[in-house]
Amino acid sequence: MVNVQDIYNSKKGSVDEVLSVIETGDMIVIAGSANEPFTLLSNIHKLRDKGVTNLRFLSCLGDGKYEYLENDDYKDFAFVDSFFYGSTLRDAFKRERCSFIPSNLHDCARRKGATGQPNVYLGSATPMDKHGYVRTSLSNLYDKYYMETVDKIILEINPNLPVVEGDTEIHISQVSRIVEVNTPIPEMPILEVSEVERAIGENVASLINDGDTIQLGIGGIPTAVAYALSDKKDLGIHTEMIHNGILYLIEKGVVNNSKKTLHKGKTVGGFAFGSRELYDFLDRNPSILMLRGDYVNDPYVIAQNDNMVSINTALQVDLTGQVASETIGTMQYSGSGGQSDTAYGAIHAKNGRSIIALKSTTKKGTISTINACLALGSAVTLSRNVVDYIVTEYGIAPMRGCSIKERAESLINIAHPKFREQLREEAKKLNIR
Repeated sequence: MVNVQDIYNSKKGSVDEVLSVIETGDMIVIAGSANEPFTLLSNIHKLRDKGVTNLRFLSCLGDGKYEYLENDDYKDFAFVDSFFYGSTLRDAFKRERCSFIPSNLHDCARRKGATGQPNVYLGSATPMDKHGYVRTSLSNLYDKYYMETVDKIILEINPNLPVVEGDTEIHISQVSRIVEVNTPIPEMPILEVSEVERAIGENVASLINDGDTIQLGIGGIPTAVAYALSDKKDLGIHTEMIHNGILYLIEKGVVNNSKKTLHKGKTVGGFAFGSRELYDFLDRNPSILMLRGDYVNDPYVIAQNDNMVSINTALQVDLTGQVASETIGTMQYSGSGGQSDTAYGAIHAKNGRSIIALKSTTKKGTISTINACLALGSAVTLSRNVVDYIVTEYGIAPMRGCSIKERAESLINIAHPKFREQLREEAKKLNIR
């Protein structure tokens, strides 16, 4: 009988030993969010002293600060392509250290293969169990997909990661190298909810029925939506991200997944990010299924949830219902993520709904987020064809089945009052009717 501990020991090494398997020209996919391999990435720049260069990194939802990315002396050493920008990559983009890959989450890994397949996976995992398995824990957006296609899998083994159920396990025999670390897991503080966000949350909650299955993003508005749902019953969760807002609904007894038509009784997600309390809740919890992003976010899969509601946020919308959620003009701010995936899935579900929620203004009330046209160069994240409702603190604008004239009138009515007359004049001038 094979001794899994012997296999484990044969693959274990120091940080330098583990990184030594990386070679010039490798394309390295990095686990995202709280599964980012912080110790390895903090040391990977040292490979340049050993003659390694021209590395290509592929990332999503990673936001750690590392020497190879922060120090422009390493421009020839590494470049990053990413499916999603956070603050670190927005800064790196300005310094020509990274580029954005337009994509929908459910097929980002498969479509990326058209221009080059990563050959190294770099991530974090839980300590090995008695059967020889470690788990990817808090991220499965594209992790299992790439683990099955790369040549080398390099993992940090971190006891601070929770053991999360679902399609997260990988046998130690399939791993190339491991290094044991004891790195704290990054946490997201519980967000404060403003009065404006609270009003938006209540408006969104009025569109949710007992027994619905919901997808809920992250941020002040989604947190406010979670709080506003506290009087609902028998909700289900099928979502890209599991966060503290969802934990709140589970602990309140609002979410029990009892009415779901797909994975009944289970909270389904693709990754998790939040507080230590959330991570402790996820640990060895049989009600949680952390499944692959190409499954969780597949619109066909999402549509199998009756009464599915997609709840997303945006940066701006135009008077026809087009939604820009990832760019500010031509500046890439975040990414498409799973917004299109969940919206398309929801509108094809029995009794499904697609909701976009946003504040009526930005920049301390000086700019309307509802405009006759999107800002020049804006990427349309969500087609106007797949939005059922747009919500602000001033109300709900129905989109489904509505003409352009009806949409424009409804959207002007939920814009901030000080911009409504201007919007009416612009709509008339641009023949939006």
